Amino acid sequence: MLRVGLLRLRREQMTAAESKARVLILCTGNSARSQMGEGLFRHLGGARYEVFSAGTKPVGVNPLAIEAMREAGIDISMQRSKSVAEFAGQRFATVITVCDSAAELCPVFPGTPERVHWGLADPAAVSGTREEKLAAFRRVLDELERRIRLFVSSAASGARTAD
Repeated sequence: MLRVGLLRLRREQMTAAESKARVLILCTGNSARSQMGEGLFRHLGGARYEVFSAGTKPVGVNPLAIEAMREAGIDISMQRSKSVAEFAGQRFATVITVCDSAAELCPVFPGTPERVHWGLADPAAVSGTREEKLAAFRRVLDELERRIRLFVSSAASGARTAD
């Protein structure tokens, strides 16, 4: 009887995991925009989404991205920069590119994932004081939040929009 109960529990867990929409957020370095997007999407999308981020040329998570997210109450300090090659052959419901370079180099994924492009400014490219740089990360965070909230709410209502 215990074995039957464990098998039923495992099947229910698998069904729940399979029902999550898989989202991949791509950028070049997977250091700022895509990392913040991954953390925000997990936070705002909750259990409805399984979210990943990757880069075409990953360089490590930018400490200012971690700081800006921490200010927003989201901890991404344990996330790591990943290559898009780690996701080769995997299926996604949606692939979101957050920089023009990643949009051009985005590989083909199995199935027919929805492709969305959000061309966001690179906060890591901003020069100036530490506070000016952090302000750029906050601006990108605000824009990501706006877009992800719209994405999640439109998906929930069945009226998807790419912007």
